[in-house]
Amino acid sequence: MNTTIEHFFDPATSTLTYLVYDANSRDAIVIDPVLDFDPASGRTSTESLHALEARIRSRELRLHYALETHAHADHLSGAQYLRRLFGAKVAIGEQIRLVQQTFRPIFGLPESFRVDGSQFDRLLEDGETFHAGSLAIEVIATPGHTPACVSYKIGDAVFAGDALFTDDSGTGRADFPRGDAAALYHSVHERLYSLPGDTRVFVGHDYQPNGRALAFQTTIASARQSNVQLRAETTRDAYVKLRTERDRTLSAPRLLLPSIQVNIDAGRLPKADSEGRRFLRLPLNMGGTTGDDGSTASS
Repeated sequence: MNTTIEHFFDPATSTLTYLVYDANSRDAIVIDPVLDFDPASGRTSTESLHALEARIRSRELRLHYALETHAHADHLSGAQYLRRLFGAKVAIGEQIRLVQQTFRPIFGLPESFRVDGSQFDRLLEDGETFHAGSLAIEVIATPGHTPACVSYKIGDAVFAGDALFTDDSGTGRADFPRGDAAALYHSVHERLYSLPGDTRVFVGHDYQPNGRALAFQTTIASARQSNVQLRAETTRDAYVKLRTERDRTLSAPRLLLPSIQVNIDAGRLPKADSEGRRFLRLPLNMGGTTGDDGSTASS
């Protein structure tokens, strides 16, 4: 098998999308596709998907899956676009059910919004290996950033989503609802770091610290030795303290509220009304009690 990995970077959200394919059989998957969204105007666009679409067509690839590493809080998923164009199935870790259960009341979604993960074509279990034609994909549950986070191992490459970033960026945050820094430590230190040292790690974001050039890849050996937040010798307590303190300084992602409500529905936008218009929900104070004057219980 001649596996090729191509990356597509979305500078607006610092997200990396990956196209993985067997150059011989032309079987392919996409990991973490991005739908463009401008929150100021409410405009959506498939511009970021066009380069990906063009590459799939020019290589005459058979796209089997659009794989999500988790329900993203920083961009809207472009999975439904790929599903419509190429018939790709949309898959995510089975713990998406817990994420749906958590956010349905936060967004005030109706009881008809299903929290069984059935919006996705396939729910993936920890440890299973499934196939996209000639591509064998191993699922590694890596919760902590969210409960549903999974990493995908294909040959000597692992796609870590928001669990593990490049060595100078550390790991994902763990302060979203149901996030857990201790769980994230276990996911990285005990699960990802147990992979062979020469395993290539492809990250879900690159925020280009200190203005450096884009970087999207490291290795397990390099991360164990040099990751700025979690090295092989880092203790659980030290990491949890560092991660928790760091998270307190972070602002909410710019697209948190639009992203989550779309992504827990497998990337589908809210249903259109009779005039074809679609509306996102904007819960104030993350669904907590808010007075007519904007006051909250804490104010």
